[in-house]
Amino acid sequence: MTLSQEDLFKLALNLQDPWYIKSIEFSSAKKQIDIHIDFIPGSRFECSNCKFPNNCIHDTKERVWRHLNFFQFKAYIHARVPRTICQKCGSIRLIDVPWARRSTGFTLLMDALILLLAQNMPVSAAAEIIGEHDTRIWRVLSYYIPESRSKEDYSQVKIVGVDETSCAKFHKYVSLFVDLDNNKVLYVCEGKDASTIGSFKKDLEDHNGASKNIEMFCSDMSPAFISGIAEQFPGSSLTFDKFHVMKMVNEAVDQVRREEQHHNAELKNTRYMWLKNPNDLSLAEKEKLGSLKDMNLMTSKAYNFKLSLKDLWTFNDKILAEDFLKKWYYWATHSQIDPIIDAAKTIKSHWNGIINYAETKISNGVLEGINSMVQSAKSSARGFRTTKNLILIIYLRLGKLQFNLPT
Repeated sequence: MTLSQEDLFKLALNLQDPWYIKSIEFSSAKKQIDIHIDFIPGSRFECSNCKFPNNCIHDTKERVWRHLNFFQFKAYIHARVPRTICQKCGSIRLIDVPWARRSTGFTLLMDALILLLAQNMPVSAAAEIIGEHDTRIWRVLSYYIPESRSKEDYSQVKIVGVDETSCAKFHKYVSLFVDLDNNKVLYVCEGKDASTIGSFKKDLEDHNGASKNIEMFCSDMSPAFISGIAEQFPGSSLTFDKFHVMKMVNEAVDQVRREEQHHNAELKNTRYMWLKNPNDLSLAEKEKLGSLKDMNLMTSKAYNFKLSLKDLWTFNDKILAEDFLKKWYYWATHSQIDPIIDAAKTIKSHWNGIINYAETKISNGVLEGINSMVQSAKSSARGFRTTKNLILIIYLRLGKLQFNLPT
């Protein structure tokens, strides 16, 4: 059986009766294909308002949609779209066409391509590939991402990680909430104060979740997050993220180094060497560190406190972990090294949340990866322009959303 040109395009567009391809126009000068679609005379259609079937046509409106390219040709679909008079609700409305959603200039297949490209490249690059202004791309994302999120079910969420990341200059931040069981972003909002926890609680409940179901939170030692979690999720336990605890101690070591290098030039340009784990040091760095340790420096002593604290995270029993931390705390507070003493006092004021790690073994490692993605996106000048757009991209790439679109 030989298929006509029209039949081939009808199959490609998955058109069903009463729709058919009326004509196809190729323009090599414009590098454009115009596909004209029509419906069989006398056809009746479903009301787009109340879904009542078999309604008469009142009139038609000419519409145009951008479709997937056919080879090097841009493709456009043209159709006169009926407005029906509904026998049930009495409204006169444009019908919903099967190849595009309402009030858009793209077909569903083009929408699917846009989402796929935006998941893997900057929106500006996706716009360049498609040959459209990026504002049109953002409109597609602004529709599908909230629409997909509205169908999310958070009833099984039990362990949540929360962290903030900078999204722009002048101290603008977004807070991210992640399902740590599934490594999935649940919620993103502007700010990093206690109100973000209440905002997350509302979003959780809007998606069939419940605050009583949240057994554990993992966060940094932000007072805002701590107070917000205690107020909004009183039944959950809190574990402080080990990466943030170690970051605080690393900062204490670096402060000692900066103070000591004023009268010991050997310490200059050695910052990252003290921050690395011993296994990550190069051979040259190991030799340099060994020679510095022989000099009996305060920085070396501070560094040993850091290395010792790393053993805390290996305990699986809270009692043993607490015994170890008590000894470390006593040693640190008697070290006569002010930055280490300050770090030890901070650990003391967050004692229970740090000890909880022995049992929960939860951390915000996945959030660190998300944070890196956000910072990479900004440094690459990916053109988010607004915080709202940045939040959309985070959901798109890290929210594991499902889109009901043709492939």
